[in-house]
Amino acid sequence: MYGLDGRIALVTGGAVGIGRRIATRLAEEGCDVAVLDVDAAGAQETAEMIRALGRRALALSADIGEEDAMGAAAAQIASALGAVDIVSNNAAIVRVGPVLDMDMAEWRRVFRINTEGAVNVARAVLPAMIERRRGRIINTASWFGKIGKPQYAAYSASKAAVIALTQSLAAEVAALGITVNAVCPGTIVGTRMREEADARSVEQGLPTARQREALIPVGRVGVPDDIARVVAFLASDESSYMTGQAINVTGGLWMN
Repeated sequence: MYGLDGRIALVTGGAVGIGRRIATRLAEEGCDVAVLDVDAAGAQETAEMIRALGRRALALSADIGEEDAMGAAAAQIASALGAVDIVSNNAAIVRVGPVLDMDMAEWRRVFRINTEGAVNVARAVLPAMIERRRGRIINTASWFGKIGKPQYAAYSASKAAVIALTQSLAAEVAALGITVNAVCPGTIVGTRMREEADARSVEQGLPTARQREALIPVGRVGVPDDIARVVAFLASDESSYMTGQAINVTGGLWMN
Protein backbone atom coordinates (compact mmCIF):
# COMPACT_ATOMS: atom_id res chain seq x y z
CA MET A 1 0.00 0.00 0.00
CA TYR A 2 1.19 3.51 -0.80
CA GLY A 3 -0.06 5.43 2.22
CA LEU A 4 -2.41 7.90 0.56
CA ASP A 5 -4.74 8.16 3.56
CA GLY A 6 -6.70 11.39 3.61
CA ARG A 7 -5.54 12.70 0.27
CA ILE A 8 -8.08 14.08 -2.17
CA ALA A 9 -8.07 12.71 -5.72
CA LEU A 10 -9.86 13.81 -8.86
CA VAL A 11 -10.36 11.21 -11.58
CA THR A 12 -11.76 12.36 -14.91
CA GLY A 13 -13.43 9.82 -17.15
CA GLY A 14 -14.14 7.87 -13.99
CA ALA A 15 -17.53 6.44 -14.91
CA VAL A 16 -16.26 3.23 -16.51
CA GLY A 17 -13.21 1.24 -17.56
CA ILE A 18 -9.73 2.49 -16.73
CA GLY A 19 -11.03 5.61 -14.98
CA ARG A 20 -13.33 3.62 -12.71
CA ARG A 21 -10.53 1.26 -11.69
CA ILE A 22 -8.15 4.17 -11.06
CA ALA A 23 -10.79 5.79 -8.84
CA THR A 24 -11.44 2.64 -6.82
CA ARG A 25 -7.72 1.82 -6.54
CA LEU A 26 -7.00 5.29 -5.16
CA ALA A 27 -9.84 4.78 -2.68
CA GLU A 28 -8.30 1.47 -1.66
CA GLU A 29 -5.07 3.38 -1.01
CA GLY A 30 -6.92 5.75 1.33
CA CYS A 31 -7.99 8.62 -0.93
CA ASP A 32 -11.30 10.42 -0.95
CA VAL A 33 -12.22 10.68 -4.61
CA ALA A 34 -14.11 13.05 -6.89
CA VAL A 35 -15.31 11.18 -9.96
CA LEU A 36 -15.92 13.41 -12.98
CA ASP A 37 -17.49 12.24 -16.24
CA VAL A 38 -20.09 13.31 -18.79
CA ASP A 39 -21.81 10.02 -17.89
CA ALA A 40 -23.54 11.16 -14.70
CA ALA A 41 -25.06 7.77 -13.89
CA GLY A 42 -21.74 5.98 -14.36
CA ALA A 43 -19.91 8.55 -12.22
CA GLN A 44 -22.48 8.02 -9.46
CA GLU A 45 -22.03 4.25 -9.65
CA THR A 46 -18.27 4.65 -9.25
CA ALA A 47 -18.80 7.02 -6.32
CA GLU A 48 -21.02 4.42 -4.64
CA MET A 49 -18.26 1.83 -5.08
CA ILE A 50 -15.81 4.22 -3.39
CA ARG A 51 -18.16 4.83 -0.47
CA ALA A 52 -18.49 1.06 -0.07
CA LEU A 53 -14.72 1.04 0.47
CA GLY A 54 -15.17 3.43 3.39
CA ARG A 55 -13.98 6.60 1.64
CA ARG A 56 -15.77 9.82 0.81
CA ALA A 57 -16.77 10.34 -2.81
CA LEU A 58 -18.27 13.03 -4.98
CA ALA A 59 -19.80 12.38 -8.40
CA LEU A 60 -19.65 15.24 -10.90
CA SER A 61 -21.00 15.47 -14.43
CA ALA A 62 -19.02 17.93 -16.55
CA ASP A 63 -17.31 18.35 -19.91
CA ILE A 64 -13.55 18.68 -19.44
CA GLY A 65 -13.40 20.55 -22.74
CA GLU A 66 -15.11 23.51 -21.02
CA GLU A 67 -12.60 25.58 -19.06
CA ASP A 68 -15.24 27.31 -16.91
CA ALA A 69 -16.82 23.96 -16.05
CA MET A 70 -13.49 22.70 -14.75
CA GLY A 71 -13.01 25.76 -12.59
CA ALA A 72 -16.47 25.26 -11.12
CA ALA A 73 -15.77 21.56 -10.56
CA ALA A 74 -12.54 22.31 -8.69
CA ALA A 75 -14.42 24.72 -6.42
CA GLN A 76 -17.14 22.14 -5.79
CA ILE A 77 -14.58 19.47 -4.91
CA ALA A 78 -12.76 21.83 -2.54
CA SER A 79 -16.04 22.61 -0.78
CA ALA A 80 -17.19 18.99 -0.51
CA LEU A 81 -13.93 17.09 0.02
CA GLY A 82 -11.02 19.53 0.25
CA ALA A 83 -8.31 20.79 -2.08
CA VAL A 84 -7.21 18.29 -4.71
CA ASP A 85 -3.89 16.54 -4.03
CA ILE A 86 -3.94 14.03 -6.92
CA VAL A 87 -5.33 14.31 -10.43
CA SER A 88 -5.80 11.42 -12.81
CA ASN A 89 -6.44 13.13 -16.14
CA ASN A 90 -8.01 10.10 -17.78
CA ALA A 91 -11.02 11.26 -19.83
CA ALA A 92 -10.56 10.80 -23.58
CA ILE A 93 -12.27 9.82 -26.81
CA VAL A 94 -11.07 7.97 -29.91
CA ARG A 95 -11.99 8.23 -33.58
CA VAL A 96 -10.86 5.67 -36.15
CA GLY A 97 -10.47 6.39 -39.86
CA PRO A 98 -8.12 7.65 -42.58
CA VAL A 99 -6.93 11.23 -42.39
CA LEU A 100 -8.54 12.07 -45.73
CA ASP A 101 -11.92 10.77 -44.56
CA MET A 102 -11.86 12.34 -41.10
CA ASP A 103 -14.44 15.06 -40.60
CA MET A 104 -12.53 18.06 -39.30
CA ALA A 105 -15.18 18.72 -36.67
CA GLU A 106 -14.44 15.25 -35.28
CA TRP A 107 -10.68 15.90 -35.49
CA ARG A 108 -11.12 19.07 -33.42
CA ARG A 109 -13.37 17.25 -30.94
CA VAL A 110 -10.64 14.66 -30.27
CA PHE A 111 -8.16 17.43 -29.48
CA ARG A 112 -10.73 19.37 -27.48
CA ILE A 113 -11.29 16.45 -25.11
CA ASN A 114 -7.97 14.64 -25.12
CA THR A 115 -5.57 17.58 -25.13
CA GLU A 116 -7.41 20.77 -24.23
CA GLY A 117 -9.34 18.85 -21.58
CA ALA A 118 -6.10 17.84 -19.89
CA VAL A 119 -4.99 21.47 -19.91
CA ASN A 120 -8.31 22.68 -18.48
CA VAL A 121 -8.19 20.20 -15.61
CA ALA A 122 -4.57 21.03 -14.78
CA ARG A 123 -5.26 24.77 -14.81
CA ALA A 124 -8.23 24.27 -12.50
CA VAL A 125 -6.30 22.41 -9.78
CA LEU A 126 -2.79 23.88 -10.03
CA PRO A 127 -3.33 27.16 -8.14
CA ALA A 128 -4.26 25.30 -4.94
CA MET A 129 -1.44 22.80 -5.44
CA ILE A 130 1.05 25.63 -5.90
CA GLU A 131 -0.24 27.37 -2.78
CA ARG A 132 0.29 24.20 -0.73
CA ARG A 133 3.46 23.22 -2.64
CA ARG A 134 2.19 19.70 -3.07
CA GLY A 135 0.49 17.75 -5.83
CA ARG A 136 0.49 14.91 -8.30
CA ILE A 137 -0.86 15.18 -11.85
CA ILE A 138 -1.03 11.94 -13.83
CA ASN A 139 -2.12 12.21 -17.45
CA THR A 140 -3.37 9.20 -19.37
CA ALA A 141 -1.61 9.32 -22.73
CA SER A 142 -1.11 6.24 -24.93
CA TRP A 143 1.60 4.28 -26.67
CA PHE A 144 -0.11 5.62 -29.81
CA GLY A 145 1.22 8.99 -28.67
CA LYS A 146 4.74 7.64 -29.22
CA ILE A 147 4.19 6.03 -32.62
CA GLY A 148 1.61 7.19 -35.14
CA LYS A 149 -0.76 4.46 -36.26
CA PRO A 150 -2.72 4.36 -39.52
CA GLN A 151 -6.43 5.08 -39.04
CA TYR A 152 -5.66 6.63 -35.63
CA ALA A 153 -4.07 9.92 -36.67
CA ALA A 154 -6.31 12.19 -34.59
CA TYR A 155 -6.00 10.05 -31.48
CA SER A 156 -2.25 9.51 -31.89
CA ALA A 157 -1.58 13.20 -32.46
CA SER A 158 -3.71 14.24 -29.49
CA LYS A 159 -1.91 11.81 -27.20
CA ALA A 160 1.51 12.92 -28.47
CA ALA A 161 0.41 16.40 -27.45
CA VAL A 162 -0.51 15.08 -23.99
CA ILE A 163 3.01 13.68 -23.60
CA ALA A 164 4.54 17.01 -24.62
CA LEU A 165 2.17 18.82 -22.24
CA THR A 166 3.25 16.47 -19.45
CA GLN A 167 6.92 17.25 -20.01
CA SER A 168 6.44 21.01 -20.33
CA LEU A 169 4.20 21.30 -17.29
CA ALA A 170 6.48 19.05 -15.24
CA ALA A 171 9.40 21.38 -15.86
CA GLU A 172 7.30 24.42 -14.94
CA VAL A 173 6.16 23.14 -11.53
CA ALA A 174 8.96 20.79 -10.46
CA ALA A 175 10.40 23.28 -7.97
CA LEU A 176 6.97 23.80 -6.40
CA GLY A 177 6.55 20.31 -4.96
CA ILE A 178 4.36 19.09 -7.81
CA THR A 179 5.11 16.21 -10.16
CA VAL A 180 3.50 15.66 -13.54
CA ASN A 181 3.77 12.29 -15.24
CA ALA A 182 1.91 10.31 -17.87
CA VAL A 183 0.95 6.69 -18.19
CA CYS A 184 0.84 5.24 -21.71
CA PRO A 185 -1.52 2.24 -21.90
CA GLY A 186 -1.11 -0.38 -24.56
CA THR A 187 -3.90 -2.69 -25.70
CA ILE A 188 -6.38 -2.55 -22.82
CA VAL A 189 -9.70 -4.43 -22.89
CA GLY A 190 -12.73 -4.02 -20.67
CA THR A 191 -13.26 -0.35 -21.52
CA ARG A 192 -15.89 1.59 -23.41
CA MET A 193 -13.21 3.14 -25.62
CA ARG A 194 -11.90 -0.30 -26.59
CA GLU A 195 -15.40 -1.43 -27.52
CA GLU A 196 -15.88 1.64 -29.71
CA ALA A 197 -12.45 1.30 -31.31
CA ASP A 198 -12.94 -2.41 -32.01
CA ALA A 199 -16.33 -1.76 -33.58
CA ARG A 200 -14.84 0.85 -35.88
CA SER A 201 -11.88 -1.42 -36.62
CA VAL A 202 -14.24 -4.16 -37.79
CA GLU A 203 -15.96 -1.64 -40.05
CA GLN A 204 -12.57 -0.60 -41.47
CA GLY A 205 -11.36 -4.19 -41.91
CA LEU A 206 -8.73 -3.79 -39.17
CA PRO A 207 -7.88 -6.36 -36.45
CA THR A 208 -9.50 -6.06 -33.03
CA ALA A 209 -7.58 -5.96 -29.76
CA ARG A 210 -7.99 -9.69 -29.16
CA GLN A 211 -6.80 -10.43 -32.69
CA ARG A 212 -3.59 -8.50 -31.95
CA GLU A 213 -2.96 -10.29 -28.65
CA ALA A 214 -0.34 -12.63 -30.11
CA LEU A 215 1.87 -9.60 -30.88
CA ILE A 216 2.20 -8.69 -27.18
CA PRO A 217 5.43 -10.08 -25.67
CA VAL A 218 3.93 -10.91 -22.24
CA GLY A 219 1.23 -12.91 -24.02
CA ARG A 220 -1.93 -11.11 -22.99
CA VAL A 221 -3.89 -7.93 -23.45
CA GLY A 222 -4.03 -5.45 -20.62
CA VAL A 223 -6.88 -4.73 -18.22
CA PRO A 224 -7.79 -1.51 -16.36
CA ASP A 225 -6.10 -2.72 -13.17
CA ASP A 226 -2.74 -2.76 -14.98
CA ILE A 227 -3.05 1.00 -15.47
CA ALA A 228 -4.48 1.71 -12.02
CA ARG A 229 -1.47 0.09 -10.33
CA VAL A 230 0.92 2.47 -12.07
CA VAL A 231 -1.26 5.49 -11.37
CA ALA A 232 -1.34 4.60 -7.66
CA PHE A 233 2.46 4.47 -7.63
CA LEU A 234 2.76 7.82 -9.43
CA ALA A 235 0.27 9.33 -6.98
CA SER A 236 2.41 8.28 -4.02
CA ASP A 237 5.54 9.62 -2.36
CA GLU A 238 7.37 6.57 -3.73
CA SER A 239 7.53 8.38 -7.09
CA SER A 240 8.64 11.75 -5.67
CA TYR A 241 11.86 11.82 -7.75
CA MET A 242 10.03 11.13 -11.01
CA THR A 243 8.49 13.87 -13.12
CA GLY A 244 7.97 14.49 -16.82
CA GLN A 245 7.89 10.76 -17.53
CA ALA A 246 5.62 8.93 -20.00
CA ILE A 247 5.54 5.38 -18.69
CA ASN A 248 4.62 2.53 -21.02
CA VAL A 249 2.18 -0.06 -19.70
CA THR A 250 2.02 -2.16 -22.82
CA GLY A 251 3.13 -5.68 -21.94
CA GLY A 252 6.28 -5.05 -23.94
CA LEU A 253 4.44 -4.08 -27.10
CA TRP A 254 6.27 -0.75 -27.04
CA MET A 255 9.60 -0.36 -25.27
CA ASN A 256 10.62 3.24 -25.80
